[in-house]
Amino acid sequence: MSHPPFVPADFVVPRELTTGRFRLEPLTPDHNAADHAAWTASITHIRATPGYTGRGWPPEAGMPLEENFGDLRRHAQDFERRTGFTYSVIGIPDGEVVGCVYIYPAPDGHGGTGTEPDEVSDAVPDATVRSWVRADRAELDLPLYEAVRDWLAADWPFRTVAYAARQA
Repeated sequence: MSHPPFVPADFVVPRELTTGRFRLEPLTPDHNAADHAAWTASITHIRATPGYTGRGWPPEAGMPLEENFGDLRRHAQDFERRTGFTYSVIGIPDGEVVGCVYIYPAPDGHGGTGTEPDEVSDAVPDATVRSWVRADRAELDLPLYEAVRDWLAADWPFRTVAYAARQA
């Protein structure tokens, strides 16, 4: 099924965001083993992360590496088609995959993230964003949220974004 791009044709999609603690780069199948290891070691933590509660991802039983590869291939294709943008979060200075950021159109035109009732609004956002970090790097959750929120406001063409807030 083909989806139209959700950013303007003349928009140059950022390929990277770098802070002092992490760097975002497009998620590709090359990240498969590290991505799989990151989320499968943090299933309970991710499922409790704002934006993931009640969504059923990640699956409690995990998934085979080959199935994860297929997911990463789909995310990379979405990026190239400009229908969604998924970034791997790479720790600095260790270079390890420590999380992921997903930037996609709002599902079915519903406002908010659709995950927590208090976050649903009448306004349809331009994008829905979710992010997670590994359980052993939980201290990066708020800095990642803040960096991505500010990056979207400064460098992306979205007027409104649904992104589950984090608590300090």
